Amino acid sequence: MSILPLLVAEQSELIRQETAVVVLLAIAAGVAVLAKRLRFPYTVALVIAGFGASALGEVVNVSVSPDLILALLVPPLLFEATLALPWKKLRADLFPVMLLALIGTAAGTLVLGALVNQTLGVPWAAAFAFGALISATDPVAVIAFFKQLGAPKRLTVLVEGESLFNDAVAVVAFTLAVKAASGKGFTLAGGVSDFLVVSFGGLAVGIILGYLVGEVFLSRVDDALIETSTTLALAYGSFLLAEDFGLLFGRPDVHFSGILAVVAAGLTVGTIGLKNTSPTTRITLEHFWSLLTFLVNSMVFLVIGLSVTFSDLVNHLDAVAISLVGVIVLRVVLVYGLAEFASRVMPSRHIPAAYRQVMTWGGLRGAISLALVLTMTTPVFDAETVTTVQVMTYGVVLFTLLIQGTTISAVITRLGLAGTGESELAQQRHQARIAMQRAGQLEVNRLGGEGVLLPGMADAFADTYQRDLQTEAEALRTHFRQHPELETAMLLQARRDALVAERAGLTDMSRRSLIDEQVARELTVTLNDRMMALDLLEERWERDAPPTVNPDDEGSTSSTKTGETQ
Repeated sequence: MSILPLLVAEQSELIRQETAVVVLLAIAAGVAVLAKRLRFPYTVALVIAGFGASALGEVVNVSVSPDLILALLVPPLLFEATLALPWKKLRADLFPVMLLALIGTAAGTLVLGALVNQTLGVPWAAAFAFGALISATDPVAVIAFFKQLGAPKRLTVLVEGESLFNDAVAVVAFTLAVKAASGKGFTLAGGVSDFLVVSFGGLAVGIILGYLVGEVFLSRVDDALIETSTTLALAYGSFLLAEDFGLLFGRPDVHFSGILAVVAAGLTVGTIGLKNTSPTTRITLEHFWSLLTFLVNSMVFLVIGLSVTFSDLVNHLDAVAISLVGVIVLRVVLVYGLAEFASRVMPSRHIPAAYRQVMTWGGLRGAISLALVLTMTTPVFDAETVTTVQVMTYGVVLFTLLIQGTTISAVITRLGLAGTGESELAQQRHQARIAMQRAGQLEVNRLGGEGVLLPGMADAFADTYQRDLQTEAEALRTHFRQHPELETAMLLQARRDALVAERAGLTDMSRRSLIDEQVARELTVTLNDRMMALDLLEERWERDAPPTVNPDDEGSTSSTKTGETQ
């Protein structure tokens, strides 16, 4: 038998897959540009683009092994979120976050599982698997609006923290449900025992590896590329080591939670390791992980648009409606109930009703739910069950993205949680007018210099612009005297931009061999020290900035500093 036809076929399949990936990435880039200009949720736009891209047929047909979905797509999403999550702020609200993550996910698994079993006849194991995977919230679109609107930082930490931990718990619960479906001697007591062993084992693996990377590599190596590569290896390595931990001791049946290992590793490195890195490395890390999560999110949300057909949704409309109502009602009960309980236990960390409304409506489902449901395959579950669960998941994700995701900004603004107040808007108006007038002045001077305008006309235009500029500049100075915190924020940002520009200039000279490597290293250390000092100044300013008041609908006030509830 000749091997040549097989090689040709394999090469053709590889080229087809590469073409599909290139097309999808091009679509993602175009959607990102368009969504940014239209101020439309990027993830929602990707799903819509996926619907349109499905018309391209085989050109965008990417096949990924279900066994690799969790190992390839989920670790970078969770690691990037944990790396950027401020531990000090998370620790202050760890009790309500863990309540929502643990109790919320457990309730979602049991209640939603029972609902779809009793109403739709979905087998118990598959029903619980659906309850687990649909309990994983995805704050990607919501957090983007938080940043855009300047929402309180505490609200951001609550939403991100809950999502981070309930993602991990949902994956563990989903895995146990799939194990139960396989019928490999599963019992309730054994399931609880497995849950504890798998969870704490994964956390231990992640903490140990994160500590080693933070203390051994990041504290002793001052190279942005090496340190970034190490964090990438940590994200995937912690997942693989936890999942196959038993192989180290000849026990292939022993597995820990790779997802919880990734979460623990990211939190450990973000808390301990980043203190040992230079500002240059931090910037490189942020850019790298932002790019990676952008690519992963793009692929996941495009896949849902490619996978879902309206005929599937229509054929299973009753299942989608029942699951959607269950998800929304349970979300309301859990957020309000658990937030009230946490507020009574810790009155100093009271969660205002306005926060609860945003947390309820901002409980979107997304990448983790999609990644999990795509791993549900036959013969563990029958084909009809797999189709029903997948369509229910697609329907819930689509609703939360298309409806909740597009209206959450209006909810935040209406509740008075948008941090961009009138004083900041007034500052931006003054600065925009100054920029406009300077641009007009430069154009008039150019036209006068080229002889297009007569000298008298050019001078008259220039004088008018100069008077307007002086008036606007004085108005801006007066505004800053009335709101000194705005001037401080602008100066700090301008200083950071200037330091980044200095670093770019130094890098350019070093790349062109205009300065010696020793000089480049010395000046890099100086820039790093100045950037670190600026970080300390910003932290101190945020802590000591004068408070403003954000109303909530309970009639109480929340003390905030530049949008941060204390």
